[in-house]
Amino acid sequence: MIRENEIVRIYGREYKENTIRLLEETDLAALIPSRDSRIGIKPNLVSPTEASWGATTHPEIVAGLLEYLQDRGFHNIVIAEGSWVGDRTSEAFDLCGYRELADHYGVRLVDAQKDQFRVRDCAGMDLKICACVDDIDFMINVPVLKGHCQTKITCALKNMKGLIPNTEKRHFHSMGLHKPIAHLSAGIRQDFILVDHICGDLDFEDGGNPVVRNCIMAARDPVLVDTMVCHLLHIDPAQVPYIGMAADLGSGSMDFDPSLVRTLGEAGKEDLPRERKIVELQDAVEEVESCSACYGYLIPALQMLKEEGLLDRLPGKIAIGQGWRGKTGSIGVGNCTSGFDFCIKGCPPLETQIYEELKTLIVSLEK
Repeated sequence: MIRENEIVRIYGREYKENTIRLLEETDLAALIPSRDSRIGIKPNLVSPTEASWGATTHPEIVAGLLEYLQDRGFHNIVIAEGSWVGDRTSEAFDLCGYRELADHYGVRLVDAQKDQFRVRDCAGMDLKICACVDDIDFMINVPVLKGHCQTKITCALKNMKGLIPNTEKRHFHSMGLHKPIAHLSAGIRQDFILVDHICGDLDFEDGGNPVVRNCIMAARDPVLVDTMVCHLLHIDPAQVPYIGMAADLGSGSMDFDPSLVRTLGEAGKEDLPRERKIVELQDAVEEVESCSACYGYLIPALQMLKEEGLLDRLPGKIAIGQGWRGKTGSIGVGNCTSGFDFCIKGCPPLETQIYEELKTLIVSLEK
């Protein structure tokens, strides 16, 4: 059985088969209290994009997980997820292959965006959590190892944000993300983590720049997982405050020891790049309490402008976020900046819309 302080990984392109082998090696079944336990599977379906894009959990991993569980007599299983604000989970279920997956294995899909919620005391912070969590005895988290334009990384801890209502997601951003993410870890226990490290985007949460590693990892401690992710991405864990906060709340340990990472079969390539595209792009933005979707669409739009040599020709910084509501300024993105001289409307506006409207603005001002 996998130990609390251990991470086990496997490399290769046979994603379903490798998942089953990984679960057999770690003896997941022995961790689940009984065959009648209500098991919840939480993938990352942040938006309706194919897994190859680098943002969403590969359905082959979940297929391997379902086969492993059902072959051992576990049948009370649901897949629960809520996409980010601005996209519909139902569309993500369809496009990401989860509707077909659920039909094939006879499991229920729960759209957390349409679920009721309960207010829970999460280690001293009251948070709204989707009601479906109350019906889960054993939570299996299947996040994607990715970069994030606001929190630097996203993996095990932040993935639970998909199980809160959209109103609470917006509230998280007004609170600065890190503290509520940490407290959420005390409100939703993760019993097992399967990390999709196949081709996550190391810059943008919604994908577009996949970095292929063809790796799947298993662990029991979400804090340990996120600490490891920081090491892989050459980031000091102190730069991701919610990891240390979650550890202080008793959600796991930051004592990552590379010697306790065990590889099944041949080891793969793990020299992930040190440079991040978003650093220069963030300098063009004045962000105050923005939602992930809005900010997540702005940054790739700025990357497109940069590739065309237009980024440096912006007439000023771009304001974005809930903190700009009721205020005035020059250039703003999203409905929260509706009082600005130039505002790209939407909640959120998509990256192509942002790119096209900013390009039009630059060209018009230079005529």
